[in-house]
Amino acid sequence: MSEIPKAFNPHEAESKWYSYWEDNGFFRASVKAGKKHYTIVIPPPNITGILTMGHVLNNTLQDVFIRWKRMEGYETLWMPGTDHAGIATQNVVEKSLAKEGKTRHDLGREKFIEKVWQWREQYGHTIIKQLKKLGTSCDWNRERFTMDEGLSEAVQEIFIRLYKKGLIYRGKYIINWCPKDHTAISDDEVNFAEQSGSLWYIKYPIIGSNDYATVATTRPETMLGDTAVAVNPNDKRFQHLIGKKVLLPLSDREIPIIADEIVDPEFGTGMVKVTPAHDPNDYWIAQRYNEHTNASDQMPFINIFDISARTNDNVPQKYRGLDRYEARKLVVKDLDSSGLLIKVDVYTNNIGRCYRCDTVIEPYLSDQWFVKMKPLAQPALQAVTEGYIHFHPDRWTKTYEHWMNNIRDWCISRQLWWGHRIPVWYCVGDAECKLECKEPIVSKSAPDKCPHCGSTNLRQDEDVLDTWFSSWLWPFSTLGWPNDNKELRYFYPTDTLVTAPDIIFFWVARMVMAGIEVMGEIPQVDGTPRLSIEQKIPFKDVYFTSLIRDMQGRKMSKSLGNSPDPLDVISEFGADALRFTVLYLAPLGQDVLYSNEKCEIGRNFANKIWNAGRFLLMNKSQLAENFSPTADSSQKISDLHLDLADRWILSRLNSTISELTSALNSFDINIATKMLYDFLWHDFCDWYVEMIKGRLYGTESDEIKSIILDRAISIFDEALRSLHPFMPFVTEELWQHLSKRPDGSSIMVSPFPKSDQNWIDKNTELEMQYVQNAINSIRNIRGELTVPPSKEISLILKFTDKTKEDIIKRYQKYFQRLARVNNITSSPDGTKPNQAASAVVAGGEIFIPLEGIIDTTVEKERIEKELKHIETMIQGIENKLSNDNFVSRAPKDVVEKERMKLTNFKESYAKLKNNLNQL
Repeated sequence: MSEIPKAFNPHEAESKWYSYWEDNGFFRASVKAGKKHYTIVIPPPNITGILTMGHVLNNTLQDVFIRWKRMEGYETLWMPGTDHAGIATQNVVEKSLAKEGKTRHDLGREKFIEKVWQWREQYGHTIIKQLKKLGTSCDWNRERFTMDEGLSEAVQEIFIRLYKKGLIYRGKYIINWCPKDHTAISDDEVNFAEQSGSLWYIKYPIIGSNDYATVATTRPETMLGDTAVAVNPNDKRFQHLIGKKVLLPLSDREIPIIADEIVDPEFGTGMVKVTPAHDPNDYWIAQRYNEHTNASDQMPFINIFDISARTNDNVPQKYRGLDRYEARKLVVKDLDSSGLLIKVDVYTNNIGRCYRCDTVIEPYLSDQWFVKMKPLAQPALQAVTEGYIHFHPDRWTKTYEHWMNNIRDWCISRQLWWGHRIPVWYCVGDAECKLECKEPIVSKSAPDKCPHCGSTNLRQDEDVLDTWFSSWLWPFSTLGWPNDNKELRYFYPTDTLVTAPDIIFFWVARMVMAGIEVMGEIPQVDGTPRLSIEQKIPFKDVYFTSLIRDMQGRKMSKSLGNSPDPLDVISEFGADALRFTVLYLAPLGQDVLYSNEKCEIGRNFANKIWNAGRFLLMNKSQLAENFSPTADSSQKISDLHLDLADRWILSRLNSTISELTSALNSFDINIATKMLYDFLWHDFCDWYVEMIKGRLYGTESDEIKSIILDRAISIFDEALRSLHPFMPFVTEELWQHLSKRPDGSSIMVSPFPKSDQNWIDKNTELEMQYVQNAINSIRNIRGELTVPPSKEISLILKFTDKTKEDIIKRYQKYFQRLARVNNITSSPDGTKPNQAASAVVAGGEIFIPLEGIIDTTVEKERIEKELKHIETMIQGIENKLSNDNFVSRAPKDVVEKERMKLTNFKESYAKLKNNLNQL
């Protein structure tokens, strides 16, 4: 036990204790045969990233689970690492080159990749350093990177395996193309949102007739790539036109009128243009048509855009080289001047945008690599529906099921340079090459020659793999897969995944698929094979985090300027304050409304428990000058000289530990923070510490005072250990002060408290609750009637419940200490004295004589003056809220604040009116 500073210094504590924890190896995990283990893999942040409030919440939650399980005696591994973030990282480096007037093509592929690696070494560890500031207890010796040698081998291995099983293939399909990033992106990387646009009605002349086929389209520019007009085969209006041809306006190409059941007769005119190279539905219409058509009559796929979504040489000369929206304007203008544009309607369309740069996606016909997902999805769906994996909150299970049941093949190729290059080579040898040479050569390393013709003239596929193609292997590739090893056997499957719900498809579902697909080959820790889904899954529980919004309910973003820098918040409030606050504000599955000012919740809480600890230790130190201390803070709690306060706090402590453990097991972290807050702030600091002051400053012997303090410090020790996973720094600092610790000791490796049911006494808790309610009623009257704190008061009891009256009299010392009561008597006749306030409590009424305590005449005048002021305020707000212009035009939060003010003023008015009546 050492001298404790007057105030908690979070920055000094954070630096000191984080270094201490690392130096002593408390974060490190190793295989310990026979010891239970607990594993979390960090969702790898992008190397381009910096710490955000989302990262704060996500990683604080993970740290709570890891620290809790570590204290419970588990061998805990929190696997850290970062993601290479293909598109994002390449964009950052290309922007850096642009400032020098260069492009990646000026450097060439090899030199550009060297440049990216240099950038990664210089800037790619920033977010890891920032996470350490938050107090995260990862095993940093194991830090992985999705492009490091081991993970790159895993990526190649899974690609080759799936290719050999026929689950990876190359095909020409309509994909989502980002014209800005010049790469394909998967369906899951497209953000859809409704947008107001137009619906153009265009006449296509029917050949051999004076009639027209009128189509409706939201993208008139793509008509330059039309290869058919389609109608529903059951639409009697157009059955006579099926098989005829129309002349495509502006291009003068003849195209057929065909039938397909996908056409909605209610959309537009019931006739639609078919552009197979630029619309996914049209692509499948063409595929179905061509399956039943002679080769000479096959519908062509005409790609009219280049990689930047500018028109190419497949359109008439007049329209070449135009941006797609410029082409639209010119096409519409020419249709109008030709008399072929009938009308334009306002139309709301669902527009897809790139999740990275927000560019409108272009459906694009391209050669890409795909993973067949349906065979992988079925067992991954079973893992969740049969309860092997649990989602928290459970409502995400339905979302997961819907997506898995409607899954589409995953486009995994990206037209980038930074990333895992696809392990495929093509023979570009001699003209005499065999036909088989057209088949790709799939290999981990560059082949010496073509296995079919022997040519050494080989070319590797230019594309790289989707970033998520490495991330979906994360739970086992970070542990050494595809190589069998003791750590992979011991720590897999992991236990808990904490992640944002917006990547449930990008990442969570795919990790489940990958784990079930490959982990059957790795034996369990006892050497037995992994036969069931339960043994192959990558994790058992998935905790989906809340979304942090600003106080106006807006998603935080740099563009809005509403995204605070967590390091600035840590600098102002401390890491513990930020950690505790975000957890306290974040109910499971609900969004969080955050502002920096709310971190006062965590800071004030840290200061509150610091002051309580300081009070106990200072009294212990003073007592030790006259009386030798008996034990340290971790001793068994004494059952000697117990009074109501002691029995109550011990019951509350053990009830809280029991409920806290249950909440942690149920992933109710937000509820857990509130339990700890209520116990430490209200039960321990506000009540128990105040109650024992009467005994510590009273006439009891030093021996009894020492027992009281030892007990209080031991209770405080258990409370600190319960709080440690949430607020690691202040708890470590206080815990180290509580008693002399051996070298290398730490609260983070001390046992997490266990509830002793023998101490739980609900009758004692109810009795104490009654005393507290009575004291609070008296305090409220003192405050509302402005009774000076120095003035002692007397109580006159009028009770019908003798048991309740006895409780108040029995614990008169608490009323003396906490409500400045000098005398308690019973009313002889039950009448209320003149000039007395009253408080109604269960079982009776408490009268407080005011004569000689306050000047009732002056107090009446004060209250009447305050009532008039509040009446004026209420009238003003009611006038404002009755004004339709104000309510309809003012921001919602402003209107809501006015309503809250009105409610508060009315409550204050009612209280003052009651006080006036009391007088």
